[in-house]
Formats: sequence, C-alpha cells, structure tokens
Amino acid sequence: MPRESCVGIPEIVGFITRGLTSVGVPTEDAGQVAALMAESDARGGDAHGVFRLPQYVKQIQEGAVNARPNIRIVKERAGTALIDGDNALGHLVMKRATELAIEKARHCGVAWVGTLHSNHAGPAQIYPRMAAVRDMIGIYFCVGKANLVPPWGGTEALLSTNPIAIAVPALQHPSIVLDMATTNTAFGKIRLKAQQNEPMPEGWMIDHQGQPLTDPKRASEGFLVPVGGPKGYGLALMFGLLAGTLNGAAFGRDVVDYTVDSKTPSNTGQAIMAVDIAAFTDVQNFKQDVDEVWDVMKSSPTLPGVDEIRLPGEHSEMLYRERMSQGVPLGANLRKALDELADRLKIQQLQ
Repeated sequence: MPRESCVGIPEIVGFITRGLTSVGVPTEDAGQVAALMAESDARGGDAHGVFRLPQYVKQIQEGAVNARPNIRIVKERAGTALIDGDNALGHLVMKRATELAIEKARHCGVAWVGTLHSNHAGPAQIYPRMAAVRDMIGIYFCVGKANLVPPWGGTEALLSTNPIAIAVPALQHPSIVLDMATTNTAFGKIRLKAQQNEPMPEGWMIDHQGQPLTDPKRASEGFLVPVGGPKGYGLALMFGLLAGTLNGAAFGRDVVDYTVDSKTPSNTGQAIMAVDIAAFTDVQNFKQDVDEVWDVMKSSPTLPGVDEIRLPGEHSEMLYRERMSQGVPLGANLRKALDELADRLKIQQLQ
C-alpha cells in the first residue's frame, strides 16, 4: 500500500485531466475542472479535490454527469441570468456563472447568476475568490448534493449542508473569505474520515435518537447537526429556496444523493453574486479599510490558551502558499484508491 506523501499541484492537475479525458470529457474542459479541483486541495479542501475524482468518473460512466454538455443561458436581464448546466461537471457550470456575474456587475454594479441542472462544484470559496481578485465582493450559496439534515425537530432528512461563501478583497492582506456549511461540518469531511478510518468528533452527527454519532462509516444511520441549531436549519432552508427553488433546481425530497446514486442527474442549483466595489466607493480606499479591519481584529487581546485571532480564509491562504510550493499531502488510502482508478482507466498513475 502506498505511504502518505506529498504530490505537486501540477501533477494533480495532470492526473485529474487524464482521468476526465479518458471518460470522454474534452481536454479543455477537463483542464479547467482539474485546475479548480487542484485549487481545492491547495486551499485545504481535501474532501473536494482529487479525492472526488473516482466519484466524478463513476457519475460520467453511469450517466448522471454529461461529459460533453451544452451549458447555456436560458433567462437573462441586465443584472441577472439563469444558466442551464446540461448536467455538466459543476465546476464548468459555476466557472461560467461566475465569469458572467463578474461581467454583468461591471455594467450594473451588482449581478446575480443562478444555475440549474448543475453538479457538485467543489468548495464554495473558489467562486467568490474569482470575484475578489477582480476587485469585487463575491457571494455564493448552493443546494448540497445529499440530504442529511431534518427540519429542526424533525426526523426526515430534507435538507443538505447548503453552504455559503463570501470573499472580500484587501490590499496588503489576503482576502477575507468566509466558507461555511450550514451544518457543523461538511459531509465531504465525514467521507474523508471514513476513508482514513478516523472517528468523527462529537457534534458533527447525531443518530435517530438524538445521541452523538462518531463512526463515519455509520453516517447513513444519522443526521448532520445544523450550526447554531434552529439558526443553521433556517439558513439551510433559505439558501435552498434561493439556489434551488428559485432556479427550478432540486430541493427537499427532489435532491438526489450522489453518494449512492450515480445514474440519476441531480439538477443541482447554485447561485453566485458579484458586487463591484467601484459602484459604491473608491476601490483602493475600500481595500485599505479592509486591511485596517484585518489589523484591528488581529490585535484583539486573546483568551487564555488562544495563540492568535484568525480571520476567515487566513488558514486557507496559509495552506495555499505552503502547498503550492511543497505539494499536497495525500493519505495512503486515497493514494491506493487513485492508483486503482488509474489502472481501471489505463492512465498514468500519480507520480
């Protein structure tokens, strides 16, 4: 069995590209998806990067994901659009949606683009970050791909993690980037724990009697816990309405659990907002003000046992710089799964 080791970002991009092209994804599309998946790994989103490749390949091979989609705008106004992803890999749909939102925000100040017939698109933060590097504020939310949360007080899983991400650019400091599920953890982290044979902390899941569930391999026997109890439930519900129902995408009982069904198209819904800072204030002055906010927060006295105050996105940026130079650590079980995938697809293994 392979040992845990670090793999360079270019090699991860190449491996994902080889894997996707081997199942019919055009080379350019495969390269775009691979770059976004590798960025997930670089930023610490280990449950959203190359870890997902076997699942994406299976979905393409079994018909849930379209390898050669016709991604198109089906409704449009000056500051809004609705994109039909034609069951494409979600990264392609969201990249198109984000670029369109940024383009529209240049003209309108604010733009909102929704999607339907999309798929899993990786960690939420990737798309608002695209806006931030263009001197915009990005806001993203979506309907998760598996229902694991009941309405507060209920026992039927009708909601998913339904995450939100917001990116605000700074001048000297990194962008401040909030990326959070509406549950205490994302389901991908539970799958990663299961692969690594590690227990979950208490507070991630409960069983049907409301007791803590810590075995990730028994995840199907329980529910994810909403962040803040009924507040997290309320956020998940509202984001589902905005990213799912508004777009004509799946929500509630219509959500397809892609972890157990690789044949049925999921009709995943997402939404991205871009806010042009220049429509409100001078861009440089705003970014300097964000730097000041950063410094004020960091200078706050800490509680006993707390080494430093961290801002949202700070740890991700630190990991990004480290992993871009030193590579991404991949566990032995993941390396084994990827080697087996390479052998099945008859492509070169990760080096």
